[in-house]
Amino acid sequence: MTGLQIFGLAGVPEIEPGDDLARLSIEAAVAAGTPLVSGDVLVVTSKIVSKAEGRSVELADIEPSPFALAWSEQWGKDAAVTEIVLREAKRVVRQVGAILITETHHGFVCANSGVDQSSSGAKGRAVLLPLDSDASARRIRAGLLAEGLDVAVIISDTFGRAWREGQTDIAIGIAGMQPILSYIGQVDPHGHEFHVQALCVADELAGAAELVKGNLSRIPLAVLRGYAWEPDETATIAPVLRDQSRDLFR
Repeated sequence: MTGLQIFGLAGVPEIEPGDDLARLSIEAAVAAGTPLVSGDVLVVTSKIVSKAEGRSVELADIEPSPFALAWSEQWGKDAAVTEIVLREAKRVVRQVGAILITETHHGFVCANSGVDQSSSGAKGRAVLLPLDSDASARRIRAGLLAEGLDVAVIISDTFGRAWREGQTDIAIGIAGMQPILSYIGQVDPHGHEFHVQALCVADELAGAAELVKGNLSRIPLAVLRGYAWEPDETATIAPVLRDQSRDLFR
């Protein structure tokens, strides 16, 4: 690969439960003058996936637990949001002041279980992560394949990183391509054999896509063209998630 093109797809309407994201992606790409072609990678912001799958919650409908009430009062947080965060968590990994770092039921370690109120569609509403982001990616890919488009799909979300300030988009779901490119066993021009080098290309592609999406642009879709991905219909995001036994920071 000597070059990579990235297109943001604007004009996507406010997503409602049941919307066909594959169809909307195809239409947005045509409207943008960059129709999808086989070999592309489509990066889909998790928030629109969650909205299409009905993973939104009205805060007024949440009854906080005594713990959520007490913790929220201590740190000036919304008790309903705290309750949702706790419900979405398999466990609390760390609490530092008003920050809750949790492990979600998917195995993601992130702030507040990925619960987000920004761009939720209405005041007093929170959006949760998709129940199964890999399944979400597979459904979108299947819709594209039905139209003759062999396109890999990545579901992305914004996460913080250990050791570094700022956030970046990473992959939380994938379909059609391997998420990791391993160099283990290969030899460099000087005879050095790689023993640990493995690139999370799914995260790299998700981060690149964020450059043309952004948080305020209302562009939830991006297309990457020129990356020769390794096809795999059995691929999941599971290989990216480090087991706790190998995690030095949990």
